[in-house]
Amino acid sequence: MVTDEGPTLHQLRCFVAVADEGQFTSAAERLGLAQPSLSSQVGRLEQILGVDLFLRAHRPITLTDAGKALLPIARRALGSIDDVVRAVAEVADLRRGHVTVGATPSLGATLLPRVLARFHEHHPDITLSVLERHSDDLAEQLENGSLDLALAVMPMRRGSLEHTVLAIEELVVMVPSDHPLAAQDEVHLEQLLDVPLIMFREGYNLRSATLGAFARAGFVPRVALDGAEIGSVNAFVRAGIGAALVPGIVAGSDPDVVVRPLVSPRVERTIGLVRPSSRPPSRSAAALIEEVTDFLVSGEWRHEGAVGFRLAPGVGA
Repeated sequence: MVTDEGPTLHQLRCFVAVADEGQFTSAAERLGLAQPSLSSQVGRLEQILGVDLFLRAHRPITLTDAGKALLPIARRALGSIDDVVRAVAEVADLRRGHVTVGATPSLGATLLPRVLARFHEHHPDITLSVLERHSDDLAEQLENGSLDLALAVMPMRRGSLEHTVLAIEELVVMVPSDHPLAAQDEVHLEQLLDVPLIMFREGYNLRSATLGAFARAGFVPRVALDGAEIGSVNAFVRAGIGAALVPGIVAGSDPDVVVRPLVSPRVERTIGLVRPSSRPPSRSAAALIEEVTDFLVSGEWRHEGAVGFRLAPGVGA
């Protein structure tokens, strides 16, 4: 039975978080709540509305028909409140504010931390939220208002979004320092035909780029380890499990691991900054966009061993 009590914004945020995450545990972590508290808020919302919003027996948890009907309404309501908060924050002339930024996992592990460190130094009172997903998921989050901007792999063909191309990065071959390919100046793709490879997990744009390169060459890669994360691939290569195709900017100064340019063919990815075209960025988001460009132009992304990463024409002009 529907009660006279109306839903609270907190309850709606809890509902949306569970709908996005598909489970209460990660939704609670996302909101910084204890799981019992989150469950209580969602349960109270269901009591107020007089309906079940989730099919809890499913894994991941799925929405009921009532939940599906509520989700876009809840997003709009929260978006409107966020707009109010954002507008008030603007009055403080960047002394307060909040920016939600997305990134693909590889960019989240390389460029984004250094960009956000600079931004936090310049604007310490602006809070930041980060979401790491593959490019298609980031596009959906930008469209529904959950993200202000994102660093993603192009193309992202959606009319509701606009983008600025920032950089071009080449994939390079990472091998142990004692591997035969380490003695070469460059590696041809066909030389990897019989080399065990470390493959990134599902959802990584790097995975689809690697598989696509092999498919276009008419090869099937020999996978030694599947499901790697960007933060662990260096350790797997160092351990001698296999080689990996990684962005050149990931390469570091580990003496036990070397990278070599991949040629015939070269495999490139275009990196862009994406944001919704339906609304102008807040002053906080605009400041972060400017910070991204300044960081790239400054060359601070360069480090020993980094190869195959170059700025797109016109960046910083």
